[in-house]
Amino acid sequence: MKDRIKEIFEESRAVKQETLTQNVELIVEAVEMIIHSLKSHGKILFFGNGGSAADSQHVAAEFIGRFQKERRALAAIALTTDSSILTCLSNDYDYRIVFSRQIEALGRPGDIAFGFSTSGNSENVIAGIEQAGKQGLKTIVLTGCGGGKLKGMADVHIDVPSQSTARIQESHMCIYHTICELVENQIGEKTHVEK
Repeated sequence: MKDRIKEIFEESRAVKQETLTQNVELIVEAVEMIIHSLKSHGKILFFGNGGSAADSQHVAAEFIGRFQKERRALAAIALTTDSSILTCLSNDYDYRIVFSRQIEALGRPGDIAFGFSTSGNSENVIAGIEQAGKQGLKTIVLTGCGGGKLKGMADVHIDVPSQSTARIQESHMCIYHTICELVENQIGEKTHVEK
């Protein structure tokens, strides 16, 4: 068991290192895009399924709350949290439109649609990115497995070079925590926070 634990940690480290090597410029590009959007009064719309839905909620909370510094709230919405909207759209239409329909309603030019898909093949994430493009939003996607069908669809595509969902999700968290820190350092001026 101890040997396997060591192997898991080493696999995670190796995947993160290769992700950094292949994507450092794209991470910078994503950070700059987000900073520009937020400084221009835009917002970030995060979305994904399963563990990626949890990631969407996690990173949106970091933006609205704080990551490491006290500062003003940064405009972010996780499109994965409203059970009435999600079940309405799934029941009345189709699960494939649960994100694209919300982007149609909430997205404006200057906003960013930020999708997560470990496989790159999540139909509702693909539809969300397509809808965002139609409405003039900038788009960022985090994937694994070579990017799947999302490859080439977004303005910034950061792919984790792994086939393992667990290793991909661990790298996604490292990427969005890095983004949070850099964005916060650039535009997170201090503000009074009520206790």
